[in-house]
Amino acid sequence: MAKAVVAQQFGGPEVLTVIDEELPAPGAGEVLIEFRAIGVNPIEYKQYGGLFGTDPASLPLHLGSEGAGIVTAVGADAVGPRGPIAVGDEVVVYRGAGTYASAAIEPAGAVLPKPVELGWEDAAGLLLTGATAYDALLRTAVHEGDTVVIHGAAGGVGFLAVQLARLRGATVIGTAREQSHDFLRGLGAIPVAYGDGLADRIRAAAPNGVDVAIDTVGTDEAVDVSLELVADRSRIVTIAAFARAEADGFRAIGGADPDSARIRDEARGELLDLAAAGSIHNVVARTYPLAEAGRAHTDLKAAHPVGKFILLP
Repeated sequence: MAKAVVAQQFGGPEVLTVIDEELPAPGAGEVLIEFRAIGVNPIEYKQYGGLFGTDPASLPLHLGSEGAGIVTAVGADAVGPRGPIAVGDEVVVYRGAGTYASAAIEPAGAVLPKPVELGWEDAAGLLLTGATAYDALLRTAVHEGDTVVIHGAAGGVGFLAVQLARLRGATVIGTAREQSHDFLRGLGAIPVAYGDGLADRIRAAAPNGVDVAIDTVGTDEAVDVSLELVADRSRIVTIAAFARAEADGFRAIGGADPDSARIRDEARGELLDLAAAGSIHNVVARTYPLAEAGRAHTDLKAAHPVGKFILLP
């Protein structure tokens, strides 16, 4: 038996419950994973909150797409992106399904070896936000010498985008609350505060202009400033302001975009290698017992410390 967090109806965190599930043996191309840590992301509370629809046939919703754990059973032809998978392997899962669980059946294509250099919590929360950041930098062709503005630079996607852009040789200006400015300086970014006058503050920090804008927050302020400062709209990208992107002619990534799915899958191995080498660092802000997923979501919606939230089965 495994314990799993599910949403039995649509609504707020109060609709989440922990159920017991009897798991079948993994089928062809599947593996059974006993999770040690699970990444928490805003998309999960958006799913049961009804942002993507409220079809009763989709209930109960099994949540989660990333985690880290140990393989306890394998089906036939269980081959992941980095080769065959065996019982006892320590692995990272993304893009999986139903990872808010003590154990779950996952497609082998979502399972990669966990680097020995990474702890369970760091590994569990790295790939969704890291692959999103990687996608944003690839679409905007960030390269050495660019000046990049990252809106929401201290968020889960933002602080990994900062690190990846710096590895590419870019100058990074990160918007964030003032409480996070020292953190961003430690990553090599130039922090600026949100609010009135943001465009002028960015201009002062980038006297030679801004080449790229990456929006991770989806606010009108972030979009308006990006459009004001970046002349080439092909070098503006958002992961949140989908309506503005369509209206104003710049790129939104994620969602049902097949290119995003392909790019993010391709990014997984490189991200794990960079983290194992110490070239990028995940940050874990808080951990919660699996049964307190609802509290984790409530806290994630509010102002909170920099870093990822992690569930512990």
